[in-house]
Amino acid sequence: MKIETQDAERHVLTVQVDNEAGILAKIAGMFTARGYNIDSLTVADISEDHAVSRITVVTNGPPPVIDQIRAQLERLVPVHKVTDLTEQGPYVERELALVKVAGMGEKRVEALRIAELFRAKVVDTTTSSFVFEITGSPDKISSFLVLMRELGLVEVGRSGIVGMLRGAGGA
Repeated sequence: MKIETQDAERHVLTVQVDNEAGILAKIAGMFTARGYNIDSLTVADISEDHAVSRITVVTNGPPPVIDQIRAQLERLVPVHKVTDLTEQGPYVERELALVKVAGMGEKRVEALRIAELFRAKVVDTTTSSFVFEITGSPDKISSFLVLMRELGLVEVGRSGIVGMLRGAGGA
C-alpha cells in the first residue's frame, strides 16, 4: 500500500498488551502485512506483576489509514487498549540517545560546549572521546546529532519514542 506523503500525518500510539512471548512479533507483523511503516517502536513492562506491557508505536499515514491501524491493533487478542496520543489531546514525548563523539583539541572543547547547551550529560569519557546521554524531543536529538557530525560523531544509539498524555488522566 502506497501512502501519499502529502496526506500523511504522524501519530503516536500506545498499546497496552499482555506481557507474553510473541506479542511484539504479532504487532510488527500486522504492520508489515498491510504495508504500514513503523517510524519508532518501544516496549516496556509497566505492571508490578509483570503481566502488562506498553508498546509505543510512531507511524504515519492519512487519517483513514491511522483509523485502520488502530482498529486492527484493537482486534489483536492480547491487546487491552489502544490510545492515539496525537488525537487525545496534549501529550509529552521523549527519546533518549547515547552519542559517541571522538575528537581532540578545539573539536573536543566545542563538543562539550554544545552538549552543555543541549543539556546532554557526559556518561563516559576517554582522552579522545565522549559518550553523551541526551533526552528530549526527536527534533532536539536530531539537531544535536547534526552539530556533532561536524565534530567527530562516531556512533549513535536511539531508544525510540515514549509518550504520555499530559494532566492527571491516563491513556
